[in-house]
Amino acid sequence: MTPQHRKTHRRPSFIIAEYSVKEGVFRDIIKNIGPSGIFIGTQRGIASNQDIVLKFPLFSFKQMIKVRGQVVRSGPHGFAVTLETPIMGLIGEDGQFHEIVHEIDRH
Repeated sequence: MTPQHRKTHRRPSFIIAEYSVKEGVFRDIIKNIGPSGIFIGTQRGIASNQDIVLKFPLFSFKQMIKVRGQVVRSGPHGFAVTLETPIMGLIGEDGQFHEIVHEIDRH
């Protein structure tokens, strides 16, 4: 799905996520994130049209969130996920993204 086809905006990110799909349980990097979708960067062959469960820190490294979704597109550089329920609090009432964690800031 191209950026102009998304229902909501996404922002670049660099967050390690653990995810469970039919191929197994893995850890890879969330490359961009929005309230209703995520792109995971990986060279793994993850099949499209399957359920996925993801766990990752978002606003604090100490607090993990868990979301469910479906892999909607997969390619040689990663895969896109549409979430079942939007991530609450990611975008403020002013339409701006709230501050999220970034792996390079981990101490």
